[in-house]
Amino acid sequence: SATPAGGHRKTPPDGIICDPNAPIETKLALPPWAKNYNFTGSLRPTQISPRRPVPPHIKKPDYANHTQGVSESEQYDRATNNSIRTYSSKELDGEFGLRHACAMGREVLDIAGKALRVGVTTDEVDRVVHEACMERDCYPSPLNYYNFPKSVCTSVNEVICHGIPDYREVQDGDIVNIDVTVYNKGGYHGDLNETFLVGNVGEDGERVVKTAFDCLSNALSMVKPGTLYRELGTKIHKTAVANGCAVNKTYCGHGIGSLFHTAPNIPHYHKNKAKGVMKVGHVFTVEPMINLGVHGDTTWGDKWTAVTGDGKWTAQFEHTVLVTEKGCEILTQRENEPVMCWNRDLLAR
Repeated sequence: SATPAGGHRKTPPDGIICDPNAPIETKLALPPWAKNYNFTGSLRPTQISPRRPVPPHIKKPDYANHTQGVSESEQYDRATNNSIRTYSSKELDGEFGLRHACAMGREVLDIAGKALRVGVTTDEVDRVVHEACMERDCYPSPLNYYNFPKSVCTSVNEVICHGIPDYREVQDGDIVNIDVTVYNKGGYHGDLNETFLVGNVGEDGERVVKTAFDCLSNALSMVKPGTLYRELGTKIHKTAVANGCAVNKTYCGHGIGSLFHTAPNIPHYHKNKAKGVMKVGHVFTVEPMINLGVHGDTTWGDKWTAVTGDGKWTAQFEHTVLVTEKGCEILTQRENEPVMCWNRDLLAR
């Protein structure tokens, strides 16, 4: 899950909640905000299902039951902390340490990816994610974070990030990003995402997905003690431009662990002003959002869904990583894939 450069949006989504058993035309009706909205692309929102419950025994982050979904621990951290936390082996390797949270996130994303196919709604993907979290004694971190209404972000086609799962069925040829973050009973978050190719995706869709993958892979090859955080953006920029794509500048990678979003802030674009140097024990996400057209974005009237300014498609991949003496350990890696390796079949649906 990306963090906007200017901090988090504080407005609850104005989506309309609709019972799953309602008639299909009711479920597919536009929310009130969308009636006269000027969309940049062809994707349209629908109604959303009611919030899914979390049993009392699941450990919850501080924002889970806050009326505005505010994380007071994050706000305090932002106001008082200007250093990057280093995680000890105890914090990483404990039974429910940070490594466990990342492994659980990976399991949940893999299950969500298996549920994705033509005709499945993103709401159904949300249900699968939510239930997979509950089975693992994890809280789905997006749920109620600044009032985000769902347990996962599903970003389709021109949606850059923070898409809200709804009753729209995934179409043949869509590209769908599934962004999972889980919070385990040790109190740690693990965050990752992938963009999937559904059915017969066109050439441009294939290109932007592969480019986004390469952008992340190339950036992670630079992760080691002594690398400046700001250097990642240059590597990502060069990879994107070489493939005729642009890098979104609004949303950034971020420190993660006990907090969902914390220092460092990691912009993905060239000539950024990110502070800090990588040190052993730093844990953070890298998650470049790569657009086929312009780099700019706009936000839907639901106050969350970020879309490309020109309606062209966009793709993203994300990992949570740890800086080690040797370089980079991908905490959210696929099974038996310590270094990112492109395999289209793993993303094709």
